[in-house]
Amino acid sequence: MTNESKKAEARTGARKSIRFLPVAPLPENLPDGRLAIADMANAFGVTHRTLHFYEEKGLLTAARVGPMRVYGPTEIQQMAVVNTCRETGMPVAVIQELLEQLSAAESQEEADGIFRMAMTARKRELAAQQSTIRRQMQQINELLDFTGALEVETNDNTPQAHLTAVELRCLTLMAEGYPTSRIARALEVEPGEVQIMEKAIISKFNSNNRFQAVAKAVMLGIVGH
Repeated sequence: MTNESKKAEARTGARKSIRFLPVAPLPENLPDGRLAIADMANAFGVTHRTLHFYEEKGLLTAARVGPMRVYGPTEIQQMAVVNTCRETGMPVAVIQELLEQLSAAESQEEADGIFRMAMTARKRELAAQQSTIRRQMQQINELLDFTGALEVETNDNTPQAHLTAVELRCLTLMAEGYPTSRIARALEVEPGEVQIMEKAIISKFNSNNRFQAVAKAVMLGIVGH
């Protein structure tokens, strides 16, 4: 293969054909035989532009009948695999790597195993994202509940919590996101002393945790954003 051919192949995302494709759900009422690009797009609920994009990225190939793009049973099944991956939110680069691995599969069993591993890995990623989202939602709910209660307190002219100079310094570092160990180094005290100080600060703000105490201090203007 010449250098120009290699460059052309890289530009089109071409790869060797995949002999063994994993089983992925096909659209219902799929027409028999080869599909024209319009039928392919309608069957999978995508646009012509999406199919062109997949071809450019080497995720899909098409034959031509005159000026028309057509997709045979193999290409349709490959589209089913790609479509399944995209519906799970899998990045294009990861799908490209998956197809490369499938290209090297020596049996249907191996191809199915590769696909299952990819789906399992994606499941783990989604589970991790779900955990992060739940944690962030909890923090937002706590803040909304807290600021709602704070509005009532400030409307009642609740006085600001009385803090010593060292507690104010500690609170400022808490607001900057410093962990207990770094606050201890900054204040030149033992971490245990900082923990006691943090509990006192949280108590003075009638809060349940560090996050709420800092939020209230910011709302009251005791520390900056």
